[in-house]
Amino acid sequence: MATQKKGEPEVSLWERMERPAATQRAALTPQKIAAVAVKIADAEGSAAVTMRRLATELGVAPMAAYRHVSGKDDLWELMVDRVTAEVVVPDDLTGWREVLRAYAVGSRRLMLAHPWLAQLPTPHFALTPNRMAMAERQLAALEHHGLDADTIMTAFRTVGAYVHGVGQSEVALRQYMKDNGWTSGDEVRGGLAPQMTYLMSTGRYPAYRRYALAAGRKDDATWQFETGLDCVLDGIGVRLGLEPRTEPQT
Repeated sequence: MATQKKGEPEVSLWERMERPAATQRAALTPQKIAAVAVKIADAEGSAAVTMRRLATELGVAPMAAYRHVSGKDDLWELMVDRVTAEVVVPDDLTGWREVLRAYAVGSRRLMLAHPWLAQLPTPHFALTPNRMAMAERQLAALEHHGLDADTIMTAFRTVGAYVHGVGQSEVALRQYMKDNGWTSGDEVRGGLAPQMTYLMSTGRYPAYRRYALAAGRKDDATWQFETGLDCVLDGIGVRLGLEPRTEPQT
Protein backbone atom coordinates (compact mmCIF):
# COMPACT_ATOMS: atom_id res chain seq x y z
CA MET A 1 0.00 0.00 0.00
CA ALA A 2 1.46 3.40 -0.95
CA THR A 3 2.38 5.68 1.95
CA GLN A 4 -0.10 8.50 2.40
CA LYS A 5 1.48 11.93 2.65
CA LYS A 6 0.54 14.21 5.51
CA GLY A 7 -2.35 16.48 4.60
CA GLU A 8 -3.54 14.36 1.69
CA PRO A 9 -7.18 13.20 1.76
CA GLU A 10 -7.60 9.59 2.85
CA VAL A 11 -8.01 7.14 -0.01
CA SER A 12 -10.51 4.39 0.69
CA LEU A 13 -9.67 0.73 0.48
CA TRP A 14 -12.11 0.28 -2.40
CA GLU A 15 -10.62 3.11 -4.46
CA ARG A 16 -7.16 1.65 -3.99
CA MET A 17 -8.39 -1.77 -5.10
CA GLU A 18 -9.93 -0.39 -8.30
CA ARG A 19 -6.78 1.38 -9.38
CA PRO A 20 -4.81 -0.41 -12.11
CA ALA A 21 -1.87 -1.30 -9.95
CA ALA A 22 0.71 -3.99 -9.45
CA THR A 23 -1.40 -5.47 -6.65
CA GLN A 24 -3.58 -7.11 -9.25
CA ARG A 25 -0.55 -8.93 -10.62
CA ALA A 26 0.95 -9.79 -7.25
CA ALA A 27 0.77 -13.22 -5.69
CA LEU A 28 -0.87 -11.66 -2.61
CA THR A 29 -4.06 -9.64 -3.18
CA PRO A 30 -6.80 -8.22 -0.95
CA GLN A 31 -9.14 -10.89 -2.31
CA LYS A 32 -6.80 -13.68 -1.23
CA ILE A 33 -6.38 -12.09 2.19
CA ALA A 34 -10.16 -11.86 2.59
CA ALA A 35 -10.69 -15.48 1.54
CA VAL A 36 -8.25 -16.76 4.16
CA ALA A 37 -9.60 -14.42 6.84
CA VAL A 38 -13.16 -15.63 6.23
CA LYS A 39 -12.03 -19.25 6.40
CA ILE A 40 -10.36 -18.67 9.76
CA ALA A 41 -13.32 -16.72 11.16
CA ASP A 42 -15.82 -19.36 10.03
CA ALA A 43 -13.86 -22.06 11.83
CA GLU A 44 -12.65 -20.22 14.94
CA GLY A 45 -14.44 -16.88 15.28
CA SER A 46 -13.38 -13.31 14.58
CA ALA A 47 -10.90 -13.18 17.47
CA ALA A 48 -8.72 -15.75 15.70
CA VAL A 49 -8.22 -13.43 12.72
CA THR A 50 -4.97 -11.55 13.29
CA MET A 51 -2.46 -10.18 10.83
CA ARG A 52 0.16 -12.61 12.14
CA ARG A 53 -2.20 -15.58 11.71
CA LEU A 54 -3.07 -14.44 8.20
CA ALA A 55 0.59 -14.16 7.29
CA THR A 56 1.19 -17.71 8.51
CA GLU A 57 -1.78 -19.10 6.57
CA LEU A 58 -0.79 -17.19 3.44
CA GLY A 59 2.89 -18.11 3.73
CA VAL A 60 4.14 -14.53 3.65
CA ALA A 61 6.06 -12.22 5.96
CA PRO A 62 3.95 -10.66 8.73
CA MET A 63 4.23 -7.17 7.21
CA ALA A 64 3.32 -8.28 3.68
CA ALA A 65 -0.44 -8.03 4.24
CA TYR A 66 -0.07 -4.41 5.33
CA ARG A 67 0.74 -3.49 1.75
CA HIS A 68 -2.90 -4.28 0.96
CA VAL A 69 -4.82 -3.62 4.17
CA SER A 70 -3.91 -0.93 6.67
CA GLY A 71 -5.30 -2.82 9.67
CA LYS A 72 -8.30 -4.54 11.20
CA ASP A 73 -10.89 -2.06 9.87
CA ASP A 74 -9.82 -2.71 6.27
CA LEU A 75 -9.74 -6.42 6.95
CA TRP A 76 -13.26 -6.51 8.41
CA GLU A 77 -14.57 -4.61 5.40
CA LEU A 78 -12.91 -7.03 2.99
CA MET A 79 -14.40 -9.98 4.88
CA VAL A 80 -17.89 -8.47 5.05
CA ASP A 81 -17.81 -7.58 1.36
CA ARG A 82 -16.68 -11.06 0.37
CA VAL A 83 -19.43 -12.94 2.20
CA THR A 84 -22.12 -10.40 1.27
CA ALA A 85 -21.70 -11.53 -2.33
CA GLU A 86 -23.30 -14.82 -1.24
CA VAL A 87 -26.70 -13.11 -0.93
CA VAL A 88 -28.19 -13.45 -4.40
CA VAL A 89 -31.68 -12.17 -5.23
CA PRO A 90 -33.20 -13.04 -8.64
CA ASP A 91 -33.32 -10.15 -11.09
CA ASP A 92 -36.97 -10.82 -11.89
CA LEU A 93 -38.04 -9.73 -8.41
CA THR A 94 -39.05 -6.08 -8.70
CA GLY A 95 -41.78 -5.36 -6.13
CA TRP A 96 -40.61 -3.50 -3.04
CA ARG A 97 -41.91 -6.15 -0.66
CA GLU A 98 -40.49 -9.09 -2.61
CA VAL A 99 -37.08 -7.44 -2.94
CA LEU A 100 -36.79 -6.42 0.73
CA ARG A 101 -38.07 -9.79 1.91
CA ALA A 102 -35.65 -11.74 -0.28
CA TYR A 103 -32.68 -9.73 0.95
CA ALA A 104 -33.84 -10.09 4.57
CA VAL A 105 -34.12 -13.87 4.31
CA GLY A 106 -30.77 -14.07 2.54
CA SER A 107 -29.08 -11.84 5.10
CA ARG A 108 -30.30 -14.03 7.98
CA ARG A 109 -28.90 -17.09 6.25
CA LEU A 110 -25.63 -15.22 5.79
CA MET A 111 -25.34 -14.44 9.50
CA LEU A 112 -26.04 -18.05 10.45
CA ALA A 113 -23.49 -19.31 7.91
CA HIS A 114 -20.87 -16.80 9.15
CA PRO A 115 -21.58 -16.26 12.88
CA TRP A 116 -18.58 -13.94 13.22
CA LEU A 117 -20.66 -11.27 11.48
CA ALA A 118 -22.56 -10.93 14.75
CA GLN A 119 -19.27 -10.49 16.62
CA LEU A 120 -17.77 -7.67 14.58
CA PRO A 121 -17.85 -4.15 16.05
CA THR A 122 -19.91 -2.51 13.29
CA PRO A 123 -20.76 -4.92 10.45
CA HIS A 124 -24.18 -3.30 10.10
CA PHE A 125 -22.55 -0.04 8.96
CA ALA A 126 -19.66 -1.33 6.85
CA LEU A 127 -19.53 0.56 3.54
CA THR A 128 -18.44 -1.96 0.94
CA PRO A 129 -19.31 -2.38 -2.76
CA ASN A 130 -21.44 -5.49 -2.23
CA ARG A 131 -23.28 -4.06 0.77
CA MET A 132 -23.94 -0.87 -1.18
CA ALA A 133 -25.27 -2.92 -4.09
CA MET A 134 -27.71 -4.66 -1.72
CA ALA A 135 -28.86 -1.32 -0.35
CA GLU A 136 -29.12 0.22 -3.82
CA ARG A 137 -31.50 -2.44 -5.09
CA GLN A 138 -33.75 -2.21 -2.05
CA LEU A 139 -33.86 1.59 -2.10
CA ALA A 140 -34.59 1.55 -5.83
CA ALA A 141 -37.51 -0.84 -5.24
CA LEU A 142 -38.98 1.60 -2.70
CA GLU A 143 -38.44 4.88 -4.52
CA HIS A 144 -41.03 4.21 -7.23
CA HIS A 145 -43.92 4.86 -4.83
CA GLY A 146 -43.73 8.61 -4.36
CA LEU A 147 -42.06 8.45 -0.96
CA ASP A 148 -39.60 11.09 0.20
CA ALA A 149 -35.95 10.17 0.60
CA ASP A 150 -35.98 10.11 4.42
CA THR A 151 -38.99 7.79 4.55
CA ILE A 152 -37.45 5.43 2.02
CA MET A 153 -34.24 5.17 4.04
CA THR A 154 -36.17 4.67 7.29
CA ALA A 155 -38.18 1.80 5.81
CA PHE A 156 -35.01 0.18 4.48
CA ARG A 157 -33.19 0.54 7.78
CA THR A 158 -36.15 -0.77 9.76
CA VAL A 159 -36.05 -4.07 7.89
CA GLY A 160 -32.27 -4.20 8.24
CA ALA A 161 -32.46 -3.59 11.99
CA TYR A 162 -34.98 -6.42 12.38
CA VAL A 163 -32.77 -8.83 10.45
CA HIS A 164 -29.63 -7.84 12.32
CA GLY A 165 -31.28 -8.04 15.72
CA VAL A 166 -32.88 -11.44 15.17
CA GLY A 167 -29.73 -12.76 13.51
CA GLN A 168 -27.58 -11.72 16.47
CA SER A 169 -30.04 -13.38 18.85
CA GLU A 170 -29.97 -16.64 16.88
CA VAL A 171 -26.17 -16.66 16.73
CA ALA A 172 -25.99 -15.99 20.47
CA LEU A 173 -28.43 -18.82 21.22
CA ARG A 174 -26.42 -21.25 19.10
CA GLN A 175 -23.24 -20.28 20.93
CA TYR A 176 -25.00 -20.59 24.30
CA MET A 177 -26.16 -24.08 23.37
CA LYS A 178 -22.69 -25.04 22.21
CA ASP A 179 -21.10 -23.73 25.41
CA ASN A 180 -23.49 -25.85 27.49
CA GLY A 181 -23.32 -28.95 25.30
CA TRP A 182 -26.98 -28.69 24.30
CA THR A 183 -28.05 -29.76 20.82
CA SER A 184 -31.83 -29.26 20.86
CA GLY A 185 -34.55 -27.01 22.19
CA ASP A 186 -35.64 -29.74 24.57
CA GLU A 187 -32.15 -29.83 26.06
CA VAL A 188 -32.14 -26.05 26.46
CA ARG A 189 -35.49 -26.15 28.24
CA GLY A 190 -34.27 -29.01 30.39
CA GLY A 191 -31.19 -27.05 31.37
CA LEU A 192 -33.25 -23.99 32.27
CA ALA A 193 -36.03 -25.97 33.96
CA PRO A 194 -35.12 -25.07 37.57
CA GLN A 195 -35.33 -21.32 36.88
CA MET A 196 -38.45 -21.60 34.73
CA THR A 197 -40.26 -23.92 37.14
CA TYR A 198 -39.75 -21.51 40.02
CA LEU A 199 -40.74 -18.43 38.02
CA MET A 200 -43.90 -20.07 36.71
CA SER A 201 -44.82 -21.24 40.20
CA THR A 202 -45.04 -17.66 41.41
CA GLY A 203 -48.14 -17.08 39.30
CA ARG A 204 -46.80 -13.72 38.14
CA TYR A 205 -46.47 -14.63 34.46
CA PRO A 206 -49.76 -16.20 33.30
CA ALA A 207 -49.42 -15.11 29.67
CA TYR A 208 -45.93 -16.59 29.41
CA ARG A 209 -47.16 -19.78 31.06
CA ARG A 210 -49.94 -20.08 28.48
CA TYR A 211 -47.36 -19.62 25.73
CA ALA A 212 -45.06 -22.26 27.23
CA LEU A 213 -47.88 -24.80 27.42
CA ALA A 214 -49.52 -24.09 24.06
CA ALA A 215 -46.75 -23.07 21.63
CA GLY A 216 -45.96 -25.57 18.90
CA ARG A 217 -43.16 -23.70 17.07
CA LYS A 218 -40.73 -22.95 19.90
CA ASP A 219 -37.83 -24.41 17.96
CA ASP A 220 -38.86 -23.32 14.46
CA ALA A 221 -36.52 -20.35 14.11
CA THR A 222 -37.17 -19.93 10.40
CA TRP A 223 -40.93 -19.69 10.91
CA GLN A 224 -40.46 -17.25 13.76
CA PHE A 225 -38.13 -15.07 11.71
CA GLU A 226 -40.25 -15.00 8.58
CA THR A 227 -43.47 -14.40 10.49
CA GLY A 228 -41.89 -11.47 12.29
CA LEU A 229 -40.45 -10.20 9.01
CA ASP A 230 -43.89 -10.29 7.39
CA CYS A 231 -45.27 -8.31 10.33
CA VAL A 232 -42.59 -5.66 9.78
CA LEU A 233 -43.28 -5.53 6.03
CA ASP A 234 -47.04 -5.41 6.62
CA GLY A 235 -46.55 -2.46 8.94
CA ILE A 236 -44.36 -0.61 6.44
CA GLY A 237 -46.79 -1.30 3.63
CA VAL A 238 -49.84 -0.03 5.49
CA ARG A 239 -48.12 2.90 7.22
CA LEU A 240 -46.61 4.23 4.00
CA GLY A 241 -49.62 3.49 1.80
CA LEU A 242 -47.80 0.85 -0.23
CA GLU A 243 -50.52 -1.72 0.51
CA PRO A 244 -54.23 -1.28 1.23
CA ARG A 245 -55.31 -1.30 4.86
CA THR A 246 -57.45 -4.31 5.73
CA GLU A 247 -59.85 -4.31 8.63
CA PRO A 248 -59.87 -7.33 10.94
CA GLN A 249 -62.76 -9.69 10.35
CA THR A 250 -65.39 -9.94 13.08
